[in-house]
Order: sequence, then C-alpha cells, then structure tokens
Amino acid sequence: MVIKILGSGCMNCKKLEANVRKAIEEMGIDARVEKVTDFKDIASYGVMRTPALVVDEQIKLMGKVPSIGELKKYLI
Repeated sequence: MVIKILGSGCMNCKKLEANVRKAIEEMGIDARVEKVTDFKDIASYGVMRTPALVVDEQIKLMGKVPSIGELKKYLI
C-alpha cells in the first residue's frame, strides 16, 4: 500500500502524517508513506484543500485532519 500526504508541510500536514503513521503501526499494515509538497503534483490529483490523503492513488479525504480512529477506516 502506498499512502501519500499532500500538502505544503504545514502543521496540519505534519499532524495528518503523524496520525497516519500511528494508525498504520496500530493496524500492522505494510505501507509506504510519502509526502507530496509540489503544488503541481498536488493539483494533478484535483486537490484544492490540503492536507489531503491519497491511498493507492485514490483520494480519501482533503482539507481536514481526522483522528487516528477515523483514519483506520480509510486504510482498510
């Protein structure tokens, strides 16, 4: 599984990344987490609000930082 965090590197982007890493650890998922900070790359996904979460090239959410528990439903 490839998980991408799309955003400029702001505080919310960092929080989303931390929550994703914790959710992966708790679930025992083998996944690679990548940060995408280039605005052209972010726009190529059609994302207009960051941070955004992309799992296996599918946008799962944008513009918010869900809890670890909420994230788990996107990582199944």
